[in-house]
Amino acid sequence: MSEYLKQFRRLDDVGTVARGKSKNRPRNDPSLYGGKYPFIQTGDVKRSNLYITEYSQTYNERGLAQSKLWKPETLCITIAANIADTAILKIPACFPDSIIGFIADKDESDVRFIKYCLDTYKLELQSISRGTTQDNLSVDKLLSIKFRIPPLPIQKKIASVLSAYDDLIENNDRRIALLEKMAEEIYREWFVRLRFPGHEQVTFHKGIPEDWEKKRFDEFCLLQRGYDLPDDKVKPGIYPVIASTSIKTYHAEFKVRPPVITTGRSGSLGTVLFVNSLAWPLNTALFVKSFFGNSPYLIYYTLKFLKLENFNAGAGIPSLNRNHLGGLYMSVPPKILQNKFDEQILVLFQQKENLKKSNEALKQTRDRLLTRLISGKLSVEDLDIQFPPSMTADP
Repeated sequence: MSEYLKQFRRLDDVGTVARGKSKNRPRNDPSLYGGKYPFIQTGDVKRSNLYITEYSQTYNERGLAQSKLWKPETLCITIAANIADTAILKIPACFPDSIIGFIADKDESDVRFIKYCLDTYKLELQSISRGTTQDNLSVDKLLSIKFRIPPLPIQKKIASVLSAYDDLIENNDRRIALLEKMAEEIYREWFVRLRFPGHEQVTFHKGIPEDWEKKRFDEFCLLQRGYDLPDDKVKPGIYPVIASTSIKTYHAEFKVRPPVITTGRSGSLGTVLFVNSLAWPLNTALFVKSFFGNSPYLIYYTLKFLKLENFNAGAGIPSLNRNHLGGLYMSVPPKILQNKFDEQILVLFQQKENLKKSNEALKQTRDRLLTRLISGKLSVEDLDIQFPPSMTADP
C-alpha cells in the first residue's frame, strides 16, 4: 500500500470516539440543572468558532450523575439538530448524546487538525445523516468514513496556519463582547439607575423624571410576527434570515429594512438581535415594525433588559405573550436624551460592525485555505511554521 493511501484512517484509529451521556428522561427535567457543571448543547457548539468557552445551561450533582464530565481538548461533534458542527472544549463540561466526543491520541493526531478535517467533510457528513423522519449522524456512520490524516508534524503545521486565523477571530469576538458590555452598562446607568447626563438638575416624581412620558409598551414600539419562508422559495443570497435566536441562513430577497430588531416568538424566548442590514425575519421571530420615533438602540436594550423569557404564554412550546408585554406601562425618556444615548452607542456599534467585517474576511481566507491544506493541494511540509500560542499553551 502506498504511503498516501496509508494516510486515510478512521477517527478511532487516531483517538477515542464516544457519544455524550444524558440518561435521564425527560431530558429537560428541571431537577438536573442549575449547578456548577457546564452543560454543552448542540447550539453552543454551533455558536462557537474554534473553542467552546461559553454555555447557556449547567448541570447540578444529579445532572452530573446521569452524564459524564469531559476534559478540555475534547472535540465536540454535533449529530442531531444541526449536523456536523464542531468545536473544541476549553473547559471541563458535560454534553448529551446528541454530541459525539473525540479525544485525540497525542501520538497520532492533533485535535485542531481533526476539527478542521471534519469541517471540510461537513457536507458529506450531513449527506450520510439524512433520515426518513429525522437527520442523525451516528458513531457508526462517522466511523464509516476514512479521512486523510497525514503524519502528526504535518497535522500540526496545517492546524497552526488555520488556527492563526481562528485566534484572530476569537480575539475580535472578545472585543465585540466587551463593546457590547460597555453599551449595556451605559443603558443600565442611564435608564435603570437613572444617572443619565444632567440628572442632578432634573425634578423627580415618585422616582421618575417629570419630563419622561408614561406609555404602554406597544406605544413605545410595535412588534410584528416574522414572515413565512416556504422551502420551495428559498433562494441563496446575501440577506440574513433571522430565526428566534440567530441568523439561520441567507436569502436572495428581504422583507424588512434596517435596523432590524428581533426576538423569539415561539420555540425559544429571550434572545434579542440587532441586525443592521436588509433582512427576512422568520415566522418564529418577532421584529420591531414601528419605532414610533424612538431610538432603535433604546428599544433594543429595553427588550434585552425586560427578560422576555418571563412572558411565556405557551404550555408546551414557549410562546411570547405579546398582549401581556404590550400592556406594560413604562417611562419613556425625552427625545433629546435618546439622541445623546444614540451618540454614545453608535460609536460602539460602529466598532462592533468593523470587527464583524474583519472576522468575515478572516473566515473567508481561512476557508479558502482549509480545503487546499486538508486535501494536500497546498503543501506545508517544507515550511518553517511557528506555532501560535493556542497550540503550545497547556489545555
